[in-house]
Amino acid sequence: MTISVAERAELRTAVGELLADKCTEADVRRVMESDDGFDRELWGRLADQGVLGMLVDPEFGGLGFGALELEAVAEETGTALLPAPFISSAVLTVALINAAGSDEDRQRLLPALADGTSIGTVALTGPAGTWTPEGVDVRAGTDGTLTGTAHYVTWGQVADLVLVVARTGDDIGVFEVETDAAGFDRAAVTVFDPTVRLSTFTFADTPARRLGSAGWEAVKDALDYTVIASAGEQVGGTRRIFDMTVDYLKTRIQFGRAIGSFQALKHMAADLLLEVESATSAAQNAAAQFADEDTTAEARDGAVALAGFACAEAYVKTTMAAVQMHGGIGFTWEHPCHLYVRRARSGLQLFGDSGLHRERYLLSKGA
Repeated sequence: MTISVAERAELRTAVGELLADKCTEADVRRVMESDDGFDRELWGRLADQGVLGMLVDPEFGGLGFGALELEAVAEETGTALLPAPFISSAVLTVALINAAGSDEDRQRLLPALADGTSIGTVALTGPAGTWTPEGVDVRAGTDGTLTGTAHYVTWGQVADLVLVVARTGDDIGVFEVETDAAGFDRAAVTVFDPTVRLSTFTFADTPARRLGSAGWEAVKDALDYTVIASAGEQVGGTRRIFDMTVDYLKTRIQFGRAIGSFQALKHMAADLLLEVESATSAAQNAAAQFADEDTTAEARDGAVALAGFACAEAYVKTTMAAVQMHGGIGFTWEHPCHLYVRRARSGLQLFGDSGLHRERYLLSKGA
């Protein structure tokens, strides 16, 4: 279901207002040091707004929205640096169940994800972190057990619904593993960005239940939604750090003048504005192409791939320039610039790096 532009703007505004009130910089710093790494009360408020069930059909307790609404809301979560399993649970897990699961799977799993009482994650890539079929390390035996490791599992320590992408001979399957299953171990890993928790999962003859019969195409569909959401978050973060920097240039006085009046800094700001607007166009176009049923598969792939590398790179470039333009204070841990730098750098690798997305973009153009 696609809602009107005005309704989408209202949804985005409502989410933005909630996060502006409950996800301030002080809140982010407090929550990222907690055991869970996210605020469960805020998680419940997001569920009440329907954010966690945007991709869940109404018959399963969700809103039944698509890529356009997802990208718009993700810009707000990115602006606020939301430390929560939003993309992991409400996007990647939900989209994978939609694509790979049976009606019974959807009825059994989606309502709890939509109302926030269950948190999901997907164990997908091996140690190479390629987010491709070749990168899948876990293998499914003929007896239905799983063996292998999955790395870069987002929010794996707090998840109570674990889906695993595994090799089944020459194919790929999606499996559900109980958190207390024999042979299953999950270990938190040290992260560069403390607002996004990562884990490594190990499976040793672990019993599992396959969801449906879909293969890699279902995983690819879920990853496309995830890339769109990530691009939206990157756009939100890019615009926020740009606005923060412009405000600083207007108020920081040196030699009796606001430093924003210096020509060199004006040029840098103009270049960054181009990055912000280009990234915004890439993310919103990817969502629009993905939502349009008349779009060809090649055009959809190209638009998602473009957003995948353009938004991530714009975020990194803008945050690094912001640190420089803030002077020494921007590099300190106490300054918000530092938090955005870390989110930008970690997002450059998750769900496919720039090289993967560029290659996919070229393939979509027949290169």
